Amino acid sequence: MDVTLHLAQDPEADALLGRSPLAALTGMLLDQQVPMEWAFKGPATIAQRLGADDLDAHEIAAQDPEVFAALLSEKPAVHRYPGSMAKRIQQLCQYLVEQYDGDAEALWRDVSSGPELLKRLESLPGFGKQKAQIFLALLGKQLGVRPKGWREAAGAYGEAKSFRSVADITGPESLAKVRAHKQEMKAAAKAAKTAGK
Repeated sequence: MDVTLHLAQDPEADALLGRSPLAALTGMLLDQQVPMEWAFKGPATIAQRLGADDLDAHEIAAQDPEVFAALLSEKPAVHRYPGSMAKRIQQLCQYLVEQYDGDAEALWRDVSSGPELLKRLESLPGFGKQKAQIFLALLGKQLGVRPKGWREAAGAYGEAKSFRSVADITGPESLAKVRAHKQEMKAAAKAAKTAGK
């Protein structure tokens, strides 16, 4: 895996996401309740604070939880909720160590179908169905991981030429389209809620 992603909108952070499966998974895990760029810059910030060029699942899983939470809490914090996200990242890394000997790419390396890959992603700590589908779409659309039926397994996020999620962001223009789509969805949800009262 060595591609150029544009999710952090920061060259060094994006380079790490493109070459490190664990960094990409960690960025996806962090992508909630904070701006997308902040979430996907997180893995590079964590690596830097650990004094490393990449993230290592074994190393993160073995960290003292309080020390790791403090590392994520340093200014600027890696997330709005650095303590709880530190715990989730460690849980993700512990799972990868137990199930895949710490090799995040093993999640999809030998997978035979999109539904199987979706099931594997959904089993990750902190990954619900939507997050798993978005990451599956990112793998298929930008990272060349395309097992049979991947688009269908990714649901609407797998649709070609859609601008629904991080899977569709390849630069500033597509980022603006994804942001516009999310605003439309929020407005529609708010209108539906108001109409239901």
